[in-house]
Amino acid sequence: MTDHDDRQRTARPGASGRVILALALVCGAAVGNVYFPQAISPLIASGLHVSPDAAAGVVTATQFGYAAGICLLVPLGDRLPYRPLLVTLLTLTGLGLFAASAAPGLVPLVCAGALVGVTTVAAPLAGPLAAGLVPEERRGVTGGTLLSGCLAGMLLSRAVGGALGDWLGWRAPYVLAAVLSLAAAVLSARVLPRTSPPPSARGGPALLTEPLRLLRTEPGLRMSCLYQALVFAGFSAVWTGAALLLTGPGYGAGAGAVGLLALVNAVTMVCTPAAGRQVDRRGPDAVNRVCFLMVGASAAVLALGGLGGAAGVTALVVGTLLLDVGMQSGTVANTVRIQALRAELRSRLTTAYMTCAYLGGAAGSWLGTRGYGRFGWLGVCALVAALTAVALASHRSATRRTAGRFRRSAAPGSGAAGPIMAEPAAATSREETP
Repeated sequence: MTDHDDRQRTARPGASGRVILALALVCGAAVGNVYFPQAISPLIASGLHVSPDAAAGVVTATQFGYAAGICLLVPLGDRLPYRPLLVTLLTLTGLGLFAASAAPGLVPLVCAGALVGVTTVAAPLAGPLAAGLVPEERRGVTGGTLLSGCLAGMLLSRAVGGALGDWLGWRAPYVLAAVLSLAAAVLSARVLPRTSPPPSARGGPALLTEPLRLLRTEPGLRMSCLYQALVFAGFSAVWTGAALLLTGPGYGAGAGAVGLLALVNAVTMVCTPAAGRQVDRRGPDAVNRVCFLMVGASAAVLALGGLGGAAGVTALVVGTLLLDVGMQSGTVANTVRIQALRAELRSRLTTAYMTCAYLGGAAGSWLGTRGYGRFGWLGVCALVAALTAVALASHRSATRRTAGRFRRSAAPGSGAAGPIMAEPAAATSREETP
């Protein structure tokens, strides 16, 4: 049974392009809420008279909240109509951002940030909705459009948030984000089509526990979750530490500098389709390997960023570019792997995958802050290198296991008709479709 099929689609064929564009804008507005706090955490520290380490807790709380929202709310897309669900979540996000902008102290701000993280999960819900609005041959292009919206939101939120925070204080980016979220809610209410609840035989509680069962039964899903959690942890650690480095005594720059550094990495939006083509040609494993090597190389280049001056800035630009391209390319490879597992369970597979990824990102922000506080910028770079080493070791082990299964299946007298060329996950147990 397919979770998302043509019975969901009620939009006119000519209207699908407008709807997909609206969904990309909604994705950008929602994803940006997770990332702009990274650029303004030093401003929060000075504005609320707390330590930089304590202010970075706002970033961590938002990311942990986002992981919780993916786990708890995204599976509901298999039971509730998308339009009212998206409108409700975007409205709650806007109200949470307004509450954050008025927070009198750090504890209320952390709580508001966690609420924002929980509700700003429009992007994971937009993918299954978009897949039901376009024909099968356009789903790849549609997914690329939504990913471009997410990347634009990630990059622009840091740049605009940092610049606006320097100009008007740390509360201003929260107000702007609140307005954009409420505007996205209005756009969703006006443009998105009415859809009937996606067909699913599972009730709400079963939908919430399904991702855990899939993590237990699908080795390919566990592999993708581990890879993405490790790389995203390094990514989050670097961007949390970069805000502390650039606004510290070594550079003495404002929060806007963090946003400008992120904006340089807009080239990532061009590289992502190329990574997708390589996944189609060579498979997810080959692209994951290159991704890990790029992230490992970025750690070495980023270490030179502690030198300061023009050389340090150049190292930060080149290093973060390598890191961003590696992380996003890995995202493409891991997404392709999990989407090939169970077509009828893609939204629940996505829930498990993204929950693990953002738990890794939240842990990376926390570890990056602690590493910077104790060892400085080199501590952050060492953390990225260590995470990459774990990812490469896991990848090598998984590749050897796959090769061993291939050799056994091809061995004379093994009883096999011949080798089966498939991803490890494709050979996992196929349980009955719920």
